[in-house]
This record gives sequence, C-alpha cells and structure tokens, in this order.
Amino acid sequence: MNTVWMTVAAYLIGSISFAVVMSKVFRLADPRTYGSKNPGATNVLRSGNKAAAIATLIGDGAKGWLAVWLAIHFQKQLDIGDMTIALVSIAVFLGHLWPVFFRFVGGKGVATALGVLLGLNPWLGLATLVTWLAVAFAFRYSSLAALVAALFAPFYYGLLFGADAELVAVFVMSALLAFRHSKNISNLLAGKESRIGSKSADAKKK
Repeated sequence: MNTVWMTVAAYLIGSISFAVVMSKVFRLADPRTYGSKNPGATNVLRSGNKAAAIATLIGDGAKGWLAVWLAIHFQKQLDIGDMTIALVSIAVFLGHLWPVFFRFVGGKGVATALGVLLGLNPWLGLATLVTWLAVAFAFRYSSLAALVAALFAPFYYGLLFGADAELVAVFVMSALLAFRHSKNISNLLAGKESRIGSKSADAKKK
C-alpha cells in the first residue's frame, strides 16, 4: 500500500510545471505558446528573462530530487524496497512529462531527471550534470547535451552501483527523455535546432 500512495504522490509532485508557474509569477507569456512550446527552463530562457529560467530550472530539478529523497529517507520507517524507490523515480518524471494539472502537456524532463539522479546519488547526478555542461558548452545545443547525458546516465549508474531496480528506472527515464526529444533530433540532423540563449519573437511579456 505504501508503494501505491508514494508512487501517486510522486506523480503529483512531478505534475507541478514550474515553467508555467514561474512564467505567471514573472508575468511572461505561457511557454507553451512560443519557441519550442516546451514548458521547460530552456524555452523560458527564450523569453529573455534569465531569473524566470533559473527559477524554472531549480523548481523542476528540486521536485525530482524531493520525491526520491523522501522515498529513500523514509525507506526503513515505511518498509519499502528499492523497487518502490525506482517506481517513485519514474512516477515523478512521468508527472513532469504528462502533468495532470496542465492537461498532460509537460516538458521534456531534463531538469527533473537530473533531480531524480541527484536524489538517487549525488555522484551520479554530478557525473551526468558535468556531461550535460561539457556538451552544452562545446556545441551550445541544450537538446544535444540532454541526449548525450541521457545516454551516459545508465552507464554511470551501472558503473557505480551495478544492476538493480533503480538502474531500470534510469534506463526508462533515459529512453523517455530521448523519445521526448525526437523532434529535436530531427532538427539537429537538419541543422535547424535553436542554440542555447536564442530568443523567440513570440515570447512577449503580458
């Protein structure tokens, strides 16, 4: 029973879209209406408001970390195993991708996935973050950085902890993240992908 309600709670936590919330706080256009139309930090940055983008990044990452941290912190008290932690990890990520509070229109999950990885283990999250930063700095494509980081995340986990239920969760998140970036992959191959920091003409303040 604990597994069920914790998984549902994680999904609801993930369903909080900080891109939409912060855009309202900063009186910006809805991020689902301009640029990539993706409610995430990178698209919010296209509004030109760096504070809103940073707040979105922190919020989306924090919710992923919080859900996993709570599951691990109360693991003994609630008598739950690694399978529950794996399900919580996937659930909070799914909440971000398909949020019940926003008609199931969510982001691509990069920041939330990073938060989950940090929750599972700080070194795992740090290794993945460094990979993202290295690719982003070298090529200036957020999507490419996310795809490369997603590719390496399961490898890092397996190298650090071996095969278990949480490794399966990391694999699932990586696969879903790649799926959500399918259009970006096409744009990258066609040379049409927007670079980090490019502004959208439609991202006007309310």
